[in-house]
Amino acid sequence: MSSQNRRIALITDSTSDLPDELREQYDIRMVPLYVIWGDQHLRDTVDITADEFYARLTVDPIHPKTSQPTPHDFVEAIKQAQKDGAEEIVAVVIGDGLSGTLDSIHQAQQMVDIPVHAFDSRSVSMGLGWQVLAAARAREAGGDAAAMLAAAKEARDHLAVVFTVDTLEYLHRGGRIGAAAKLLGTALQLKPQLIISTESGIVEPGERIRTRSKAVESVYQTFFRQMTASGALHVTVLHVAASDEAEKMAERIQREHNPVELTIAKTSPVIGVHGGPGTLGIAGYIQPD
Repeated sequence: MSSQNRRIALITDSTSDLPDELREQYDIRMVPLYVIWGDQHLRDTVDITADEFYARLTVDPIHPKTSQPTPHDFVEAIKQAQKDGAEEIVAVVIGDGLSGTLDSIHQAQQMVDIPVHAFDSRSVSMGLGWQVLAAARAREAGGDAAAMLAAAKEARDHLAVVFTVDTLEYLHRGGRIGAAAKLLGTALQLKPQLIISTESGIVEPGERIRTRSKAVESVYQTFFRQMTASGALHVTVLHVAASDEAEKMAERIQREHNPVELTIAKTSPVIGVHGGPGTLGIAGYIQPD
């Protein structure tokens, strides 16, 4: 671990969907959100894995809910970072329009004696994850907290997150449907394209589609229409229990766009509560030349 990594701790939350190997490589600390299932409060990705969650979701009559980390959760993470030598904290987390996580950090800021720089990703899953990685890589290059925040912002400014769900039912139940709520009037059997806007920070409606194959193609075309800048493409195919479709999409992206970085992410249980099985999307950005 570099001295800069020890001095500036980087914290994100469990909805970032960062692969474990990248979190370990870049020394990224993770604070989990919660899946609330009946009287169980399960730490996202810690007490319940994605595979365990999706297996249970299809058979359990109780629909789970979610909750943000508490201010105390962040205080504990910050204090541990201090014990490990941190003098400053950069926290890049799920969008404020999607979760109360940022508010928990702001409360935690008042409870610790170390500078905490909180950054609203206005996104989720690897839309958040890419911003965290950009901050981590700025730190690896010797950058200070300001450079890390600037790197996260540059990634956010060039980011797109486009996905489709098999049904709007889960987003509707979870109250995370945002501006896409207007789609509900046209029946839940739609296979809509949905976009997480980094301007509004909420889920917005894209095209209205009635077949799965057309919805998947629409996700692909809409995402790459937004990747217009010249530079290095960093991209993730994200999915909820749709691994075969994700593999095919990743192969197509590699073949047609040759990104410098390509991953497949199985989304965290907290995201799965709202998206439901069959969610498939692309999150990525172009790092300008």
